[in-house]
Amino acid sequence: MKKETFEIKKEFLLNGQPFKIYSGAVHYFRIAPSEWRDTLEKLKAAGLNTVETYIPWNVHEPQEGQFVFEDRYDIGKFVKLAQSIGLYVILRPSPYICAEWEFGGLPAWLLRYPDMVVRSNTPRFMEKVANYYEALFKVLVPLQITHGGPVLMMQVENEYGSFGNDKAYLRHIKSLMETNGVDVPLFTADGSWQQALKAGSLIEDDVFVTANFGSKSRENLAELRQFMLMHHKNWPLMCMEFWDGWFNRWQEEIVTRSADSFQTDLAELVKEQASFNLYMFRGGTNFGFFNGCSSRQNVDYPQITSYDYDAVLHEDGRPSEKYRKLQTILNVKASTLKSIDLGTYSQPNLVNRVHLVDVLDQVGEYKESSSPASFKFGSGYGYMFYQTRVVGDNQMEKLQLLDVADRADIYIDHELVASQYQKTLGQPIEASLTPDSLVQILVENAGRVNYGTRLLSPSEQKGIRTGMTVDRHLHFGWEQWAIDLTRLGDLDWQTSANLNYGPTLSRFVFDVDRVHATYLDCSQLGKGMVLLNGINLGHYWQAGPTQALYIPKDFLKLGKNELIVFETTERDVKQVSFTNRQEVRINA
Repeated sequence: MKKETFEIKKEFLLNGQPFKIYSGAVHYFRIAPSEWRDTLEKLKAAGLNTVETYIPWNVHEPQEGQFVFEDRYDIGKFVKLAQSIGLYVILRPSPYICAEWEFGGLPAWLLRYPDMVVRSNTPRFMEKVANYYEALFKVLVPLQITHGGPVLMMQVENEYGSFGNDKAYLRHIKSLMETNGVDVPLFTADGSWQQALKAGSLIEDDVFVTANFGSKSRENLAELRQFMLMHHKNWPLMCMEFWDGWFNRWQEEIVTRSADSFQTDLAELVKEQASFNLYMFRGGTNFGFFNGCSSRQNVDYPQITSYDYDAVLHEDGRPSEKYRKLQTILNVKASTLKSIDLGTYSQPNLVNRVHLVDVLDQVGEYKESSSPASFKFGSGYGYMFYQTRVVGDNQMEKLQLLDVADRADIYIDHELVASQYQKTLGQPIEASLTPDSLVQILVENAGRVNYGTRLLSPSEQKGIRTGMTVDRHLHFGWEQWAIDLTRLGDLDWQTSANLNYGPTLSRFVFDVDRVHATYLDCSQLGKGMVLLNGINLGHYWQAGPTQALYIPKDFLKLGKNELIVFETTERDVKQVSFTNRQEVRINA
């Protein structure tokens, strides 16, 4: 294929000619591969010429030294598909991505190192980045426009000005990229205020500077222009993230942005002759354990499984009202779009159920320790089940968990005595203790923080970090199981129940004679996760605001399908059903 050229001068120059970048964000890791083409074709039909995506480290190196670049995480295939459709590509392969993604894309296994300081120019962190980059850029380098691919430019770091000002770190990342073969223009993206731009950019090293915002386009572009002029740069203006919607958290109302507001502010940006990247063009889904977490005043607020984002395309690929608004802004004639194949299936049959306490050794990695183990043990994601024996005097005693995250369900002698979450975490519990009381605690990692300085907080080390006091003394002698939901394929569903209490695993089966996308209605469930044919669909919670889990057709198969509900409360899971009604996603 003929090589093209892309330069950043007073304007963007594509093959020597002025070029405006009209881009949309599509995260290949948030939508199924079968949906990539339709999404990219709709992106082009909307009048955009470029697609942008983050690249999350934690999906490509899930275990240290084990790299994954195929199937749902085949970034090379995604980029080549975009090129075949006639789109250019912007890649953001920085170690940290934010993106409302678990730990901002950083792998949980980094936290096993006691000297780890993420996003810093420290030997341990940079060693791990270098190992990852060596594998990653073998995939990305051939995709650059300088090598006949569609990639115009790549990001050094993301919103670093909202985290730190270590220019030695930024330069080290830049050097690693170039050492591994990156030769397209590099850029940084930060908030549009002067302090963020100053701290997070490498403008003094001629690294292109962009800003992120979603409103007040003229004012934000003026700030960006001022910053450039202060450094004697006459570069084109670009909003790398024009926020057309927003993300959502559990127990809060769905956040939306009106299509009219979107049209007004984007039209102003275009009028100012700026380039842009819509964040998001299509949102997608935080499958598995990969939802991120916000934080306010040291309280964590995990984000929901749906990453619909109220974007131009909805979670399932349907166009929102903003799609036509976008075409209007870009003077694109409306066209007939391919419809989404969305439907329902017959109600699954409940065939087996077991209690977690009866299958711990089958679904968990076991460890004994003096003090309770944190999530450094196990995968670093999901759930940890703790167990210990406490000697009491047949009277009321006070127990207290010290430094625990994120949610704890506490059982004493097979009875649920407390569920602690957010501001109630670590509150003292009074309970009657026998001379041989059994204390069991299910701790959930609900998602690590994805933005700001709290990335360095001890709270990102999930589980029980300090321990548990009985009366006033620390209690020692613990057993724990790091729950591994990938082991459910080998579970003995005939395991007999010793006592009927605590979380359950319920197995349903159903037949499929035609594969299509659907939603699982979770409105009758409590709190937990669902696996379909071994694929983790993500978290559900009756607290809302969503009450359904999106299922792309890729996760289904003709014939018999298996669905497993891990219900962490004591709710009796008797039935589940599918729906194609979008409104089920949001509580009325």
